This record gives sequence, structure tokens and C-alpha cells, in this order.
Amino acid sequence: MRAGERRITLADVAAEAGVSVACVSIVMRGAPGAGEATRERVLKVAAELGYQPDSRARLLRSGRSRLLGVVFDVRHPFHHDLLTGLYDAAGEAGYQLTLSAVTPRRGERTAVGDLLQDRCEAIVLFGGTMRSAELASIASRLPVVAMMRSARRRDVDVVHNDDALGSHQAVDHLVSLGHRRIAHVDGGAVHGSAERRAGYQEAMRRHGLGEHIRVVPGGAGEEDGARAAERLLADPPTAVTVFNDLSATGLLDVLRHHGLRVPGDISVVGYDDTSLSRLAHIDLTTIGQDIDALAARAIERAVERIEGTPSGPRAVVIPPRLVVRSTTGVPPTTGVPPTAG
Repeated sequence: MRAGERRITLADVAAEAGVSVACVSIVMRGAPGAGEATRERVLKVAAELGYQPDSRARLLRSGRSRLLGVVFDVRHPFHHDLLTGLYDAAGEAGYQLTLSAVTPRRGERTAVGDLLQDRCEAIVLFGGTMRSAELASIASRLPVVAMMRSARRRDVDVVHNDDALGSHQAVDHLVSLGHRRIAHVDGGAVHGSAERRAGYQEAMRRHGLGEHIRVVPGGAGEEDGARAAERLLADPPTAVTVFNDLSATGLLDVLRHHGLRVPGDISVVGYDDTSLSRLAHIDLTTIGQDIDALAARAIERAVERIEGTPSGPRAVVIPPRLVVRSTTGVPPTTGVPPTAG
């Protein structure tokens, strides 16, 4: 229906076909009670008028909406990518999504509040800053699935990536190329930051590189990566792992602006494998999150809670994978990668 057009109603079809609204309703529902000639006339008129049944209204009359509310942040490319997977998974389960965005001027609580008024049957939250107690308060009203974060509450389902393992994979890759002076740009207070930082530190110690551990303050945004790059310039490492792809792009811009070659002078590994990282001019080595698996598990958990058939633990952890592109290579001091074995 184009903007400004009025929705065709049962009453419109009834008036044009010369029958009652009740008769049109019977025909549209495929219920018995209308003769074949009447049925054919009503269907022909409905098609000519462009009548579309209001499935949302029908569900609401039955006490169901089959709506899953999703809270996401417009500033994060990974959230955009994840929405694609959620739409696919929700459609397969027979549910629809309704979105509520977090923006620089619209907070998470407002986004959640709007969904609660939309008669959603469950809410899926991407990351966010709400405390576990607040999530539990929402979960007392309807099922809540928190993604890309932890929530130590028995009444909140959690689906997230194994953040520490992803950092292990990033460090292992860089060490295999011959790097020792590897820094890490932190994600600040963002969910997953502590786990990715700890994973980096654990991997560095496992490789006997504890003395080279260097954590640089950062954040989830492009400007955070840019500020971190400025701090690194005083004593550049040969490689750096970054909290996420968006922060890594800001870091790359500053490094290249100051004449550093990537990966000739410094290698960079991001995190998330967003569509941003796959752009030809960025081509970022990164840690990929399994979007399809994350989305499928989140929708599965939400539907199970709605339908009263929960199974398995509250927390689901999905393993990540290393995606090698052009921003990593051997360190400038070696020139060639180490011999395997």
C-alpha cells in the first residue's frame, strides 16, 4: 500500500460484492457457510480492490501477536548484519520482527519501552548497557534473550560468541606470522570487552610473551580506534588486535595517515567480520562471529520460552573463526614467516 492510500477493508469488499461483512469474513477465512457462486464473487472483488487480510489484527484477536521485538544500535555494523540472520530465523519459525533502535539521542530503556507497548511476545536485545537486574525485571513480563553479552540471571536467556576464544585465535595467528610485540585495543565498558581483553592476555602468556602485553584504552566506535592509534604511534608494536571492526577502521585510517604500511609496518586484526571489514579498500583480517548460528539460537530460545517448551542451558556460546585478509603479514624485522613445526 502506497503512502496516502487507504487500506481496503472487509466492509469495502462486502459493499462492492453486495454481501454482508460476515459473509466476506467467512470467505476470507475459508470457513463453511457461503455458496460457491458467492465465494467466487467475493474473491474476485477482493482481488480487484487489492484487499489484503490484516494478519496482525487477526492474531491480536486470538491473543497472539507472533511479534519478536529487537533492540539494536544503529551505530554498530555488526548489529545490521545480525538483523539479516534474525529475519531469516524468525520467518522460518513463523514469527515477525519489530525493531526498536538505540541512537545517540535515544537510549536503550526507551527502545525497550516502545517494544513493551507493541505487544511483543519476546524481546531480543543486542549488547546494551542495561544491568542484569533490569533485564530480569523485563523478563518477569515476557521472555528476554540477551545477545553479545552475559547476564547471570536464571530468568534471562543469553546467546553470545566465545569472545576469549576469538582473541586467542587472533593472537595465535599473529604469533604464527612471527609477531611478538602485539598490542590490544580495548573495548572500554562495552559488553564482551573484558572477555576479549582477557583472551588476548591469556594467549600472550601462553606463547611466553607476557612481557609484551600492552592494552591500549579504546571503545566500540571508529573514533575510539583513531584515538588508540594516536597512543600507539609513540612506540608502535608490530601487530595489534582491536576490539571490533569499526574501531579497527578508525585505527587503520590514522596509521596510514602517518605513513605506516599495513601490514608492512604493522598488522591489524579486527573482530566481528562485519560487512565493513569485507570492503575492498579495508579488507580486514578479523575474527568472524557465526551470524546464522547466533540468530538461529536466539530465535529458538525466544520461541521456546513463548511456547513453554524450554530446553538446554540458559546460556548458549557460539565459537568464532579466524578470517584472514590483507591487513596481516610477517613483522618488518623478519621478512619471512617462521617455518611450521
